Amino acid sequence: MQLCRVCREQTPKYRCPACKIRYCSLVCYKRHKDTCLPAEQSAPADPGATGSFNTETWSVEDLLHADDVTDKVPLQRLQLLGQSKELRDLLCNSHLRQLLSSIDSADSKDDAMKAAMQEPLFVEFSDRCLKIVEKN
Repeated sequence: MQLCRVCREQTPKYRCPACKIRYCSLVCYKRHKDTCLPAEQSAPADPGATGSFNTETWSVEDLLHADDVTDKVPLQRLQLLGQSKELRDLLCNSHLRQLLSSIDSADSKDDAMKAAMQEPLFVEFSDRCLKIVEKN
């Protein structure tokens, strides 16, 4: 499991916008900002940080530029999601939109995803997304 690069005790939830290190709290960010070096000057990523990661508060930019994530969907594949008529049709359903909004705003996205996966409509949506990005 990845640990906060400042305190090395908690799971990181945030990424420094300047140097991209992961940290867990405002306290750690305040400690870090005094020694922060922009990404071009910063030290290489923690070798122990590869593998498992916490995506609960990752932005799209984090996912597209994270060097420590080996299993990424290429941007071209992600763009196919926006071109899918089937996904657009599914997103016309207000219940699905509510489920997606509740996941996005949840404090525990992991728990929210587990709950959403009990909904057949959400399972259909997620399966469709996976089929689109996994096509060869």
